[in-house]
Amino acid sequence: MRSAERARAAEVVHRLEGALPGVRIALEFADDVQLLVSVILSAQCTDARVNRVTPALFARFPDAAAYAAVRPQALWRYVKSCGLYRAKSRNIVAAMRVVASEHGGRVPRERAALEALPGVGRKTAGVVLIHLGAGDGFPVDTHVGRVARRLGFTGSERPGDVEAELMRLLPPESWGRGHQLLVWHGRKTCKARRPACDRCALADLCPKVGV
Repeated sequence: MRSAERARAAEVVHRLEGALPGVRIALEFADDVQLLVSVILSAQCTDARVNRVTPALFARFPDAAAYAAVRPQALWRYVKSCGLYRAKSRNIVAAMRVVASEHGGRVPRERAALEALPGVGRKTAGVVLIHLGAGDGFPVDTHVGRVARRLGFTGSERPGDVEAELMRLLPPESWGRGHQLLVWHGRKTCKARRPACDRCALADLCPKVGV
């Protein structure tokens, strides 16, 4: 059974590659600091909204040292529309103080050091590491979790459990790309309210759990 499920999971990634060629993270960033800030801001906020506010934010704060030199309130005017802006501003400034003082201004590529930064949990760290080319996990957001449950790969609502199951089913070289493909499949086709099963590339592979 496990080998059959692994084969089905591999076929899911293969088909989504064909259906979603070239998809990438929707957040817009130019370096590691901008990536981390964008991912922190994206919590409970759309990527489109984050992309609207970050050009001005990045112009004002070009590196970790610039964030580290201010109080969190200095960020409010830039990120207020992202929601939870006080907490996010506090975490960004605190994280960048550590990045500037302990990591030479570069976002750490080791998971333990990254997760030690204020405001950085496992999912945030996983997304950042994937896009820094140092990923060793399968970050689970609402889209990944929903698609994985509908495909019958997991019955859990806990992101950590879902991630562990997907990592057992797929080889490590598929984790980063698999994450991105499931995110976009969840956004474009396997939507929360009205999944488009009639045009889904995975229709014959999916038991449609909960649909």
